Amino acid sequence: MTTDKKIPECIAIILDGNRRWAKAKNLPSLEGHRRGVKRLKEAAHWVRDRGIKHLSVYTFSTENWNRSEEEIFYLLKLFRTVTDDLFKELSEDNIRIKFVGERARFDSDTQSAMTRLEEKSFENEKLTLWVCVSYGGRAEIVAAANAATAKGGVTEETLAAHLWTIGMPDPDIIIRTGGDKRLSGFLTWQSVYSELFFIDEYWPDFNEVILDSILAEYATRPRRMGK
Repeated sequence: MTTDKKIPECIAIILDGNRRWAKAKNLPSLEGHRRGVKRLKEAAHWVRDRGIKHLSVYTFSTENWNRSEEEIFYLLKLFRTVTDDLFKELSEDNIRIKFVGERARFDSDTQSAMTRLEEKSFENEKLTLWVCVSYGGRAEIVAAANAATAKGGVTEETLAAHLWTIGMPDPDIIIRTGGDKRLSGFLTWQSVYSELFFIDEYWPDFNEVILDSILAEYATRPRRMGK
């Protein structure tokens, strides 16, 4: 565990590479998603135990709705199971759960499950886990701009006040697993001063050693924030 005193307030992770991990091991792609869920539970505890107060994870993008019907069906079923079991378990570990994205695209039962979990974990304070699901950075900005316009006008302040992630600090660190070096619409507004880390390991292979190495490098980077 890192002992460096420069602890970020918020880190964000693009959970990429589940299907490629499974392919490399000659497993069904759906097994990669299952292993990725297990790793998410562990990662939430690792982040919490290092004194970081916010973790945002990119679990399902607006573009992911274009995948095969079989995979979407499995992902939605898995997400509902995760909401009922994993996120419920995390909430019992003093972790607050927040869902961010186009929630209206989910069935009413899943939407109700999300709302119940948010309400149940509202007072938890050890860590807030922001689950970005059916999320896209451009869609978020458009929705915020429309809401701000309806309230009187768009400025940086009014737009920020209507983001889906309202209450989440801009991430100090964004990590992407799986080797690709792009953000793919993740936290488009919030990422302007984030420190970026692109790693080759697939998400199911992410571990504490990797996390601590990233935190150690982050502690050495000067952050001028445009000044």
